[in-house]
Amino acid sequence: MAGTTVKQVEETIKPPVTSVGVLGWMRANLFNTWFNSVLTLITLYTLGKIVPAFIRWAFVDSFWLPSAGEACKGAEGACWSIIPANIRFILFGFFPYELQWRPLLAMALLIGLLFYSRNRDHWKKSLVYAWGIGLLSMGLLMKGGILGLAAVETTQWGGLPLTLLLSVFGLAAAYPLGVVLALGRQSQMPAVKVMCIVYIEMIRGVPLITLLFMSSIVFPLFLPEGVTVNVILRAQVAIIMFTAAYIAEVVRGGLQGMAKGQYEAAESLGLSYPKTMRLVILPQALRIVIPPTVSQLISALKDTSLVVIIALYDLLKTTQSVLSNPKWTAYSSEAYIFVALIYFGCCYFMSSYSRRLEKELDRGF
Repeated sequence: MAGTTVKQVEETIKPPVTSVGVLGWMRANLFNTWFNSVLTLITLYTLGKIVPAFIRWAFVDSFWLPSAGEACKGAEGACWSIIPANIRFILFGFFPYELQWRPLLAMALLIGLLFYSRNRDHWKKSLVYAWGIGLLSMGLLMKGGILGLAAVETTQWGGLPLTLLLSVFGLAAAYPLGVVLALGRQSQMPAVKVMCIVYIEMIRGVPLITLLFMSSIVFPLFLPEGVTVNVILRAQVAIIMFTAAYIAEVVRGGLQGMAKGQYEAAESLGLSYPKTMRLVILPQALRIVIPPTVSQLISALKDTSLVVIIALYDLLKTTQSVLSNPKWTAYSSEAYIFVALIYFGCCYFMSSYSRRLEKELDRGF
C-alpha cells in the first residue's frame, strides 16, 4: 500500500455507479435476473403500446366543452363533455335544481369532518360533539322542512350525497356492531354465543343483493297496513347488517391472536371482564387487524353501488340514467371512468389513512 494516494483508496472503496441511484435501483429490482429482465422488457413494451394511445384518446383528441356533444360524433378521442354537461344530475340526481347547494354543503361538511378526524390529536370528547352537530346539520340540509328550508322527500335524494351517506353511516354503525358480535361469539355464555354465531353465519351465507331485495320487497309485507319505512333507511340497515357480520369475523381473528398471558396479566391486576376487554385486549386486537378491517370497509364502500337494483339513484344509477339518453349512450367509457375515479379517491383515502394509523399505533408489541 506504500505510495497509494488517498484518492486511489477512495476510488477503491467507492461503489460502482451502477449500484447506486436510479441505475442501481433498476439493476437491483428490474434486471437482477434474466427472468426479471425479460418481464421488465415485456412490461415496458406493453406500456409503450397502451399508454401513448390512451393519452392520445383521453387528452389529445378529446372534447371537453359541454356543448361538444354533437361534435363528438365520429371523433377518435374521448368525449369528456358528457361530464360537464350532466355533472349536476350525476352528482345530485333528482334533488331540486335550485336547492342543490344544500347537498353540496352537506358533502363539504362530511368531508371536512373526515379530514379533521384523521389527526389522532383531535380524538377528544369535542370531536364526538362535532360529529353529532355535523350529522344533524347534514340531515337538516338534505331533508329540510324547518328553519325556512324547503322540505325534500328522500325519494329525490341521489347521486354522490346518497352514496356518501350510505357509506359513512353504514361503516360507522357496522364497525362497533361487528366488535360486539365478535365479543359475543367469544363469550362463555352459551345463549349469547349461539345467537351471535347464527347471526354471523346466516348473514355471511347470503349475498348483499339478497338482503337488499328482502329489505325492499319482503320486509314491507310484514308491516301493518298503512305503516311504511323509508326505502333508504331499509337499505342502510341491510348494509349495516351485512358489513357487521364480516367485520365480526375479522375482529374475532384479532381476539384469537392475543396471547393468554394478556388475559392472565389483566386478571392478576383485578380487572373485570369489561375493563380487560376495553383497556387491554381490544386496543391490541383491533390494532393487529387494521389491514383486513380496512379491506373489508373498502369492499363495503364499493358494495353500496348495489343499491341500484332497488331503484335508489346513487352515483352509479344517476350515471346510468345519463347514458340512457341517446345523445350520450355512445360515451359510457368516459362516464364510468369519471365514476371510477370518485370511488378510487374514496378508497385511496381509507387505504392511506389506515397505513398512517398503523404506523402511529405501532409500539413494537
